[in-house]
Amino acid sequence: MMMMILGLMFMIPLVFLSSYWLVMVFFFIMSFLFMMKLSFKMFFCSLSFNFGVDLLSFSLIMLSFWICTLMILASENLYKLNYYWELFLFNIIMLMLSLYLTFSSLNLFIFYLFFEISLIPTLFLIIGWGNQPERISAGVYLLFYTLLVSLPMMVALFYLYRTFNTLDFYFFLSINSWMLYICMNMVFFVKIPMFFIHLWLPKAHVEAPISGSMILAGVMLKLGGYGLLRVMKLFLEVGLKINFLFITISLIGGAIISMMCLRQSDMKMLIAYSSVSHMGLALGGILTMNLWGFWGSLILMLAHGLCSSGLFCLANLSYERTHSRSIYLNKGFMNIMPSLSLWWFLLCSSNMAAPPSMNLLGEIMLINSLSMFSKFSMFILFFLVFYSAAYSLFLYTYTQHGNFYSGLYSFYQINIREYLLLFLHWVPLNLLILKSDLFILGI
Repeated sequence: MMMMILGLMFMIPLVFLSSYWLVMVFFFIMSFLFMMKLSFKMFFCSLSFNFGVDLLSFSLIMLSFWICTLMILASENLYKLNYYWELFLFNIIMLMLSLYLTFSSLNLFIFYLFFEISLIPTLFLIIGWGNQPERISAGVYLLFYTLLVSLPMMVALFYLYRTFNTLDFYFFLSINSWMLYICMNMVFFVKIPMFFIHLWLPKAHVEAPISGSMILAGVMLKLGGYGLLRVMKLFLEVGLKINFLFITISLIGGAIISMMCLRQSDMKMLIAYSSVSHMGLALGGILTMNLWGFWGSLILMLAHGLCSSGLFCLANLSYERTHSRSIYLNKGFMNIMPSLSLWWFLLCSSNMAAPPSMNLLGEIMLINSLSMFSKFSMFILFFLVFYSAAYSLFLYTYTQHGNFYSGLYSFYQINIREYLLLFLHWVPLNLLILKSDLFILGI
């Protein structure tokens, strides 16, 4: 574990000594080095200095490495325009370091500490490299939504330490206290984000640069799911009594948000709201506290991380050329860029959980899990899944078909770097299903 941490720290001087692309190559190398550390056992491995990985940690750290690498690949414009790219790379390395320590920590306090620290580089990304002036208010939303509910969690940590005399995950036992449940889990509900406390997410996504949107959709939302999966063993008793409330909110909220996606005119806003809908389903699965739900939520979190990040990249490719995020102005791209229409089709179809994407596997597991939990949830799940397909189709048809915008006078084609970026999102998303038995070993 320490080898990877030291490797990330070694990359910091590289930022100020070398080129932009060398740092990206190092990120790729570290992704593959970390991939070699995969253990097929369900126990923690690579234990050192109170850090270690099991399959849940491993898959999310791997996702973090992959998304951070692709963030650098997607942000070439900063390098071309010489727009503080050294600071940008330093920010990404700090973010990756904090995410790595968050996911690999075996101690709840260390997890909490780096969970909060990862917020700061994300805030800098939005405020420093965002496009519109509203990015300041988006940053404030992001910061204070999380900080407001972080304080009760810190108090809950003190209580847990007094109860167990340790904060290591291994030693936790079930505690029958709904107050502890609320204090501990609200921060994860905000992060994932649950309906009613999701308003920071669309705002942050829309104002963030492409790299900020990618890390938010790809990894930051998964912090909430990871935290819930880790601490749910504390709430085996109280969870049976009050989880149904949060499952109901998540599922009905997901269905409402799916309907809202059908009326969006802003591409980024549509993809951001679809994230809330998908993560509502994953949250419902975690809170059912059965095995199908845990497996399904992990698979959907990984699938959504790659799929949503890829869709944001596509929206950004259009934005860089038309300088508008409006669906009504970004029309008829099949006439101009037919090869990019294929990528729109592939990623939109993955977003609507078409085979062979991992989204399909995750959604099947979660539908099973929620149906076992309550027969009534099947009614809401029908709407959720149907509208999920509807807004993905809406996004694809509106952007690709029709006449292109007559005010579009100059235009440059997609280059190899952008094709590579989309390829590296889509291929793991659709090939991992061939080895999907991996993801049911670790939970």
